[in-house]
Amino acid sequence: MKQSLFESRHKAEWERFTLALERLEHGKNTSQVAGFPKAYRRLCQHLALAQERGYSSFLIDSLQRQVWRGHQQLYRHRSRLGANLLSFILADFPRLVRAEWPFVLVAALLFFGSLIGVGVLVYGFPELVYNLLPADQVREMQGMYDPVAGHLGRTAERAASEDWVMFGYYVMHNIGIAFQTFASGLLLGVGSAFFLVYNGLVIGAVAGHLSEIGFGQTFWSFVIAHGAFELTAIALAGAAGLQLGWALIAPRRLTRAEALKRAARKSVLLICGVMLFLLIAAFIEAYWSSKTSIAPHTKYLVGAGLWVFVASYLLFAGRTRHAPE
Repeated sequence: MKQSLFESRHKAEWERFTLALERLEHGKNTSQVAGFPKAYRRLCQHLALAQERGYSSFLIDSLQRQVWRGHQQLYRHRSRLGANLLSFILADFPRLVRAEWPFVLVAALLFFGSLIGVGVLVYGFPELVYNLLPADQVREMQGMYDPVAGHLGRTAERAASEDWVMFGYYVMHNIGIAFQTFASGLLLGVGSAFFLVYNGLVIGAVAGHLSEIGFGQTFWSFVIAHGAFELTAIALAGAAGLQLGWALIAPRRLTRAEALKRAARKSVLLICGVMLFLLIAAFIEAYWSSKTSIAPHTKYLVGAGLWVFVASYLLFAGRTRHAPE
């Protein structure tokens, strides 16, 4: 094919690519320029054909410049997504948790306060557990953590399940609780406060009862590791919900709609971090916590280390500017 025919056939396509390229170079994202990756691959093919057919150096140099500019834009945006994600995990999320400390503090007091308080009460007054939980649920918990049962944290029906099946179950169950705690904050924060206290009461009642009847070692060795991420995530989900509720109660000089919109931006970012915590918790619960072959003292050591890690991460990560921006 003659060069003139080649140029005339593809000229319009190259012009469209140049226009898309200029939009990207002025700050548009690749997702906002439809078909850019496909157009980039086509341009690479055209360059290869021009070189193979020995077309003029002017045409080849022009196509090479366009390919180079396209490569810069395509992979610059892809790498930015990864950098932004890494920045969120290493710095932005823990900074946000610290910035919203009043809501985090209130949520933590409601959740962990009710959990510890009821746990101590049930341990001291064993019959109290039946005022908080149905008898069937109490028996089910006993079956899951009975030292002679041969399985941990699972009912008899689920004891033989594949770990990956249980991982999926834990993810869906925990995310459901977190989203319920978060979304109910739209009820002026009352919903989030209720679910924080409710979940704290249930977990505390179970912990106190199992400890009192002598199942404490199986229970605590099971929950200590993944609990660092799971329990913290529930408290943070409640904090995000309380933030929504407070925006409705005290919008200050903004309209309630605008105050809610601003609070939602931060709350949604908190929930993104919560989802990450819950994924980690589900993985640990499925592949570590439920293993009966691991000695309890090993689980205690690992669990204590994870609690220290979570606390250190939320308190100190992102304080320096060495984290990716």
